[in-house]
Amino acid sequence: MIPRHDPQLKALASDNYAGVHPEILQAIATANGGHQTAYGDDVYTEALQEVFQRHFGEQAHAWPVFNGTAANVVSLRAMTAQWEAVICAESAHINTDEGGAPEVVGGIKLLSVPTPDGKLTPELVDRQAWGFGDVHRAQPRVVSISNSTELGTVYTPAEIAALCAHAHERGLLVHLDGSRLTNAAAALDVPMRALTTDAGVDVLSFGGTKIGLLYGEAVVVLNPDAARGIDYLRKTFMQLSSKMRFVSAQFEALLSGDLWLRNARRANAMGRRLAEAVGDIPGVEVTRPVEANAVFAVLPPDVIGRLQKRMRFYTWDEARNEVRWMCAFDTTEADVDAFAAAVAEEMGSARS
Repeated sequence: MIPRHDPQLKALASDNYAGVHPEILQAIATANGGHQTAYGDDVYTEALQEVFQRHFGEQAHAWPVFNGTAANVVSLRAMTAQWEAVICAESAHINTDEGGAPEVVGGIKLLSVPTPDGKLTPELVDRQAWGFGDVHRAQPRVVSISNSTELGTVYTPAEIAALCAHAHERGLLVHLDGSRLTNAAAALDVPMRALTTDAGVDVLSFGGTKIGLLYGEAVVVLNPDAARGIDYLRKTFMQLSSKMRFVSAQFEALLSGDLWLRNARRANAMGRRLAEAVGDIPGVEVTRPVEANAVFAVLPPDVIGRLQKRMRFYTWDEARNEVRWMCAFDTTEADVDAFAAAVAEEMGSARS
């Protein structure tokens, strides 16, 4: 087949834009020979449980699904009854970027809280953790956080532990959207279980696509008492893959060794390099702490438009002219340096 794109072309729009890591492609090829039982009754999915338990503890059980929205919706639906609700940051992906799927598909009420940095605290949770026993109010049941957050910030193990303890004291469960959990763990140089199991998280949506998989995420139950009926919900929500061995084989390749860590460290390092490179350019304001692989900056609107023609990225906040640049596992130093040079060139043109 003739390539329909320039394989050298890179973008800073999302780490989803990246291709598939070669070791993941090799894992898919290895799993491809012969026949295996469908719908998860295959040897790769069976082996996958031990792989996840190595990272998250013996009680962990993983259910592969197709995408991150599904991982979140299946997780939250399994954690809530029909009259219950989920507390989340206003900027949370489940609240802003999933097309209303939690509400429309999952039938889940979201109770959002404004946050300055994308992170919930016990005090912020309490803004929505009220009305228990009031039949006129959806009953708070789950606190959902993202790590790293949609604003590029990272929760520490202590912050998550404090949040979980506070939630559990109030009879609430905790869900973690870990579409970029690998980046958070790499940024803090801690095991992934330090940010999940050991901190008290009950259910995890584990991300694979942003860190090198072709496709696939996973619902990971860390507290067996926190979720019900995932086997059935996964099928009901059209997330039961017939050829699941190819999803599971990818996760095995990602997690059996240090591929997840290598990929996350590279993406994070490129984020830091980019922030440092553009931070000294007159007129460019890096607006948020660069704690993982996301860089947020404010630029003149005409510069944004010209730069987007040179390397694709998204405008995060139109009103502020704030953009987001995401580095991926395959972003190189040359990519970063070339883009920083383009920023300097366009900013120079804007000032002249």
